[in-house]
Amino acid sequence: MDELVDLTRQLVAIPSHEDETAAGNAIESWLREQTDGVVTRDAAGNVIARKGSGSSLALVGHHDVVPPDESQLDDAGGYVVEERDGRLFGRGTADMKGAVAAAMLAFRGADPAGELIFASFVGEEVGGEGARAAIDDGFAPEFAIVGEGSTDYSTTGVTDVVVAHKGRRAVTITAQGSAAHASEPETGENAIYRATDAVDIVRDLEAPTVDVFGETVSGSVVVTEIEGGSAWNVIPERCRVTVDERTVPGERADLDQIGGIEGVEWTVDQDLPPMRCDDEAFAEGVRRAAESAQAASPQLVSKPHATDAGWLAGAGTTCVICGPAERGEAHTATESVSIDGLERCYRIYLAAAERLP
Repeated sequence: MDELVDLTRQLVAIPSHEDETAAGNAIESWLREQTDGVVTRDAAGNVIARKGSGSSLALVGHHDVVPPDESQLDDAGGYVVEERDGRLFGRGTADMKGAVAAAMLAFRGADPAGELIFASFVGEEVGGEGARAAIDDGFAPEFAIVGEGSTDYSTTGVTDVVVAHKGRRAVTITAQGSAAHASEPETGENAIYRATDAVDIVRDLEAPTVDVFGETVSGSVVVTEIEGGSAWNVIPERCRVTVDERTVPGERADLDQIGGIEGVEWTVDQDLPPMRCDDEAFAEGVRRAAESAQAASPQLVSKPHATDAGWLAGAGTTCVICGPAERGEAHTATESVSIDGLERCYRIYLAAAERLP
């Protein structure tokens, strides 16, 4: 499908790691010229198009990307896009302008069963800024397919349907003590000792698990950094510990136990929500659409990292994730996406739009 490859190349070639405006302009212009949808651009820079009526299904993506590797830039600072061995290479091919292009074409071509919405957000890579702005502005589809990667999860070459993903809570533990000369440690309070008491609690915490339509999603909680002390002969008065918690829907590790240690407190620096599909019939409907678009049998699976689906689900939208990117492709110096995968997802989005909700 040459048009899908050309549109993906066009979008990928537009730098959007510092400023998404030009990429948003290209998406907005294409939708206005190529579709009969009602196209809007909100104050955050999100591009949204609607057509049809009835129960609403949104095809959701984002057009910002993480900073490119030097090898992904040309001499003028533009993005390099290359096609070889049945794949497109370049920053944003997998995450996720390829899925955005497939959704744009599906939006244009579909005779939807209800109201069909296309949405491409800004700021996904920096905490879902665009999605949150859209939600605050009233964006509330009943159902959504988020085009993040779901390929190669059950079997190589199969695009599956994700029904749950983990969130991320980043926590800083701060221990306060009082400084003293190391030759007289009893005259001070060792902040590192207090911090390590907190570390012992974290190490012994049981990370929660949940079951979503037969798929087990397991969280984790782990200390990733520790910093404290000012000199080899001074009892430290302050120590800081970083904790990475991967959350699961409806459950959190019991970090409140840390608050019982004298001189120790903890604060949340980032809290990206997990996602759980709340409608098995919808999930199965998307899985059947995926099955109709490929020879293999897609499965309902879970995903290890957070996406904009977490924000949407938290606001009441029933979500699944289905996209062309394979595991391990996003954010890499060799990022690429299979052209077969792009075409497969176009067919999935088109089938879902015409059959669901």
